Amino acid sequence: MKFDIQNLGQFEIKNIVLDFNGTIAKDGKIKEKIPYYFQKLSKQFEIYVITSDTHGSAAAQLKNLPVKLKILTSQNHTKEKADFIKKLQNTFAIGNGNNDSLMLKEATIGVCVIEDEGAATKSIINSDIVTKSTYDALELLLNPKRIIATLRM
Repeated sequence: MKFDIQNLGQFEIKNIVLDFNGTIAKDGKIKEKIPYYFQKLSKQFEIYVITSDTHGSAAAQLKNLPVKLKILTSQNHTKEKADFIKKLQNTFAIGNGNNDSLMLKEATIGVCVIEDEGAATKSIINSDIVTKSTYDALELLLNPKRIIATLRM
C-alpha cells in the first residue's frame, strides 16, 4: 500500500506487526474479531505477531491464522521489538505496552491502542496515531484515507 500524506511525503506499508497481549489478545486469548481482520489484511500485507508470550498461549491462539509468530527471547524485549521493525521496514506497527514504545517509534507508522490494559505513556508519545481499539487501528489499513486525514499537516 502506497499513499501520500500532505507535508510528510510518500509512505509504503508492506508489513503489519502487532503485539499479542493487550493488543490482539486479552489474558492470553485472541479477541473475537481479530481472525476476520487477519484474513482480510493478509491478502495485501505480511502480518507478524511479536510477543513476550506472557501466558504461553500465542502459538495455539494463532495456529490457523495467516500470521508469522515471533516470540521474543532476549533480555530486552523493547529493543528486540524495535530491531525487528528496523529489519522489516515499511511497517505499520500496533501495540500498547511499555515494551512496544521503541517498536512504535521505529515503524513507518506506529499506532498505540488503548484497550482493556490501557496504554503506556511512552508508547503513546512514540506513536504516530492513537486509537481506542485494535479494531480501529486495523480499520485504518482498510480505509487509508483515515491515515492521511489524521497525519497530514
